[in-house]
Amino acid sequence: MSYDPLEEVPVQTDIAVLSDLWNGLPDAEHIVRRAVAAAAAHPEVKPPADAELSVALADDAEVQKLNRDYRGKDKPTNVLSFPATHGPMLGDVIIAYETLVKEAAEEEIAAGDHLTHLTVHGLLHLLGHDHETEAEAVTMERLETEVLASLGVKDPHATGRTMPDGPHA
Repeated sequence: MSYDPLEEVPVQTDIAVLSDLWNGLPDAEHIVRRAVAAAAAHPEVKPPADAELSVALADDAEVQKLNRDYRGKDKPTNVLSFPATHGPMLGDVIIAYETLVKEAAEEEIAAGDHLTHLTVHGLLHLLGHDHETEAEAVTMERLETEVLASLGVKDPHATGRTMPDGPHA
């Protein structure tokens, strides 16, 4: 593989592949690292200098369990973010493979592009961004769009798509 400056991410990113389903997207870890690096490079996204991030590439069953246990929603979702309470650790981002692939197919986008979006979305949540109000949603969507554009990924909000975890969820 050739040198990629976006792999030099200021956020130490640990990736755990928790499901063999991710073999269907063999570049997933590279995609996640590039997404984190691009988000961290955005001038309005300011992770701490010693920031650490954990990303779990899971399946729908695991994400449904976490969604039920921690959010009271007994269904899978595409991405969950759990902020850390202290230290340089930002928190955990967990992404569900089957939901990601299903949504990508429905929206006629590449699964890798959707993984990029979900990674950026989850990281922005861990850095304090949200979309509970219209103003927050506009800001978060703009940041996502700018980060994704830096990676050559089309604006996911241009066609009226909602936030990965639902409008104002």
